[in-house]
Amino acid sequence: MHEPDAAPLVVFANFLSDLAVDLQEGQVLERWAEQAPRKAWLLRAGDVLVTPGPLSDEFRRYVSRLTGVPGERTAVIEVPPAGVVPLAEAVHRAGLLERVRTYAGRPGTALLPTALDASAIAFARELGLTVHPYATVDHAAAALLTIMLLNTKAGFRHAAEQLDMRLPAGRVCLRPEVEEVVRQLLERHERVVVKPDRSAGGHGLRFLSRTDVRETDLALDTVGGPQGTWVVEECVPVAESVSIQMENTPSGTRALFSGAMRTERGAFTGYVSPLPPSCAHVAAELEEWGMRLGRHLSGHGYLGPFGVDALVGTDGVAYASESNVRRTATTTPHAMVMRLAAASGLADPAWVVAKRRTRRPLGFEEALDRLRVHGLAFDPEHGQGVVLYADAPQDGRSWRYAVIAAHEEGVREREEGLARALEFEDG
Repeated sequence: MHEPDAAPLVVFANFLSDLAVDLQEGQVLERWAEQAPRKAWLLRAGDVLVTPGPLSDEFRRYVSRLTGVPGERTAVIEVPPAGVVPLAEAVHRAGLLERVRTYAGRPGTALLPTALDASAIAFARELGLTVHPYATVDHAAAALLTIMLLNTKAGFRHAAEQLDMRLPAGRVCLRPEVEEVVRQLLERHERVVVKPDRSAGGHGLRFLSRTDVRETDLALDTVGGPQGTWVVEECVPVAESVSIQMENTPSGTRALFSGAMRTERGAFTGYVSPLPPSCAHVAAELEEWGMRLGRHLSGHGYLGPFGVDALVGTDGVAYASESNVRRTATTTPHAMVMRLAAASGLADPAWVVAKRRTRRPLGFEEALDRLRVHGLAFDPEHGQGVVLYADAPQDGRSWRYAVIAAHEEGVREREEGLARALEFEDG
């Protein structure tokens, strides 16, 4: 995708998608869409980014400087807010279709959506584009049913059972049955986790003990509606939350990277790669699970990135928890890390991406100046340092960053220095 002579791409940052979460969950989708500026790291000369959120001039210059792609050789089309609707519809409402078509008309151009959903496929058809990496739009459309199914908790449990992955004890049920299923599982397990079928990033999860069930009603999230599907599982005592990210190509399935997730009450807050020593022993099993799922997806026509998330228990045993058949919160940062490291000749870097709050608001240039003063700013010559990969946050405080180094110790040292340089809040 990053080859300089590859066909041009319309990078389509459609975070507002029903692929992982129902569109009715508007607030969480709009929060995720704030990360759209990170897609600028994918742009090569001739590419265009269609984004639901603005990119500051400072951020665009910063990306251009580190990637070496002149800003005038790329384009950014910012789509004004249109409520909780798919990005393609927002493009129409804003009268921007013909502007996008101007870029889409170049020979060989393909659409690269964040979420390969029905709306993105229809948008590609309307523009006469293929969908990267599929040969035709029809090939992409043929995989859609499987994509939608494997982005649900219930769909993954069914597939994982068929593919002989180890799972936490659990049941799939409809919302009216959840309370009874919770009580049954709590007879055998200390705690359970209750998951809406269509959820991502920890949205809508509930962790319940026997005391919780005795003293309160479940007060489930509204995700999925009154008759929606839910999954109730044993809450495994967790030492680490891990994942492996894979890719299906026309020539087969391959592993891209693995790592440990930073989470807070089931919600994703960051990622460290490679797997730390405490859970490195599960790497081979994770890859085997990823290869099995990849072959399953390939049999249903799916091409592109996907991942398997798992929990490593305090006993050291790994349990598969879900699949993400889409571009995730780590897919683009990883592509950025490998792109920037490769330019310096650094192979197999260690890296972390995370989000933390500063004690007071900062502007983009002020934050970048602090990195330079403390000797932390990414150094293109050596392929190491801190990257502010998602532009300045709206509140000036909730900064997303990446740290790249030749080894894990270098990442740790730079991240500790970053906390001091930007004056992060404790915790």
